[in-house]
Amino acid sequence: MNWKIYIEGYKSFLALEKSLSKNSIEAYIHDVQKLYHFLEIKKQDLSPKEIDLKKLQEFLKYLNEFSISAPSQARIISGIKGFYKYLLLENVLNNDPTALLEAPKLGRKLPDTLNIDEINKLLDAIDLSSAEGQRNRALLETLYSCGLRVSELVNLKISHLYFKDGFVKVTGKGDKERLAPIGSVAVKQINIYKDQIRCHISIKKDYEDFLFLNRRGANLSRVMVFNIIKGLAIKIGMKKSISPHTFRHSFASHLIEGGADLRAVQEMLGHESITTTEIYTHLDRDFLRQAIIQFHPRS
Repeated sequence: MNWKIYIEGYKSFLALEKSLSKNSIEAYIHDVQKLYHFLEIKKQDLSPKEIDLKKLQEFLKYLNEFSISAPSQARIISGIKGFYKYLLLENVLNNDPTALLEAPKLGRKLPDTLNIDEINKLLDAIDLSSAEGQRNRALLETLYSCGLRVSELVNLKISHLYFKDGFVKVTGKGDKERLAPIGSVAVKQINIYKDQIRCHISIKKDYEDFLFLNRRGANLSRVMVFNIIKGLAIKIGMKKSISPHTFRHSFASHLIEGGADLRAVQEMLGHESITTTEIYTHLDRDFLRQAIIQFHPRS
């Protein structure tokens, strides 16, 4: 069996040729390993070259039996398709068995967003009498002001803050850097945190440049940011299920509702394709109704 050799080769390909982040690489490899483990469970000693469309359809049926959701199935299929494209490039095989493999049809789900009032309620619920509270206020203001991914937020560096120019430098997916505009409120809260809280923390070696630190002097984890937001939502009795990404969705939606150019929002979010950004062009009915009343000549 040569699955492990090919999977290791694919892993190197994703890192070196595609320049994907560690998290993205792990996700793709995990998808391919699901197919490999399926063959082990079924006691079918087949190499990647011996897999055909029928076998892949059996694998999909197997995923269905475990009630794996359509979006998760689609992601797994995408990972496996990528693996077989790599094998084609490496001349391991001549035909791609995934070419006719169809992923489940997905509706285009609109992301959950928060309105301005909900964001203010969450921010106002932070206990600013504690050191963690001051940090959390700066953290969430930055998340919303810049529309960052949670991984970008926890890895934000002090040396990448260009407040005089109104920007922060962000390292996004695939280690691609971009400049994200930052608002005056977020700048104010970051300065308060840096000058009054962070300066009193005993910082661990190699973490001196990370902006947001935990009480042990290392950078925050993604999970910790999730927990901070979940805790605030519970505190104010919010019924919506929210996460750090909800702030990013809200950032984009509020900009577009305010009339921002789609291409500008694409740049700010760090999307490779404008198609990804277009999902934020959904606008609430009241906004659309007001636009018609204000601008339509027959209104």
